[in-house]
Amino acid sequence: MNSGILLSLLGFLPLVTPTCPVPCRCTTRITDCSLKNLTVENLPTAFRPSAEIIHLASNRLTSIPNGLFDNLRSLQAVYLQGNPWECTCDILYLRSWLQWQQNRSLYRDVRCSSPEHLQGRIIAYLTEDEIVSTCQHWYCSLALLSQLSLFILLILQTILVILIIVYLWKFRRMTAEVRSTTQELGHQ
Repeated sequence: MNSGILLSLLGFLPLVTPTCPVPCRCTTRITDCSLKNLTVENLPTAFRPSAEIIHLASNRLTSIPNGLFDNLRSLQAVYLQGNPWECTCDILYLRSWLQWQQNRSLYRDVRCSSPEHLQGRIIAYLTEDEIVSTCQHWYCSLALLSQLSLFILLILQTILVILIIVYLWKFRRMTAEVRSTTQELGHQ
């Protein structure tokens, strides 16, 4: 009789799956990774495909890796509040994912912590231009560095070609002198 009561009580307890990402806690429907001090670097790279609810609240997440939620067909909600979201280029995936969600009221508290001009703004309602404008300085610097590197490489290649031409010209001249000297010695 006692074992029957124990078994019926176990039916109400959530099942723990062996595929639960570390350091999260999981039931059959819920993956709870809240309050784990997670950052983008130590965030699980995948979640169980059967996950319906994922808790990522109150961590140190500044963005979400591209595609993290894309293959989770059963996913209904992700709790993201309480993270220091950096609304720069890296937030574009999260913003796009949030915009596709039907119940956006769940995401009213998912707000930018930085940069300063976007602080407090709801991520789902940011325009792409507002986010991309934070990226341009980095992209401009990278583009300038790339162009400068290519220019230097072009100059070095030009110098190398000039040196090869000068060497070949001198070699041809020396070869002609050797031939003429050899012919003069052969006639004597």
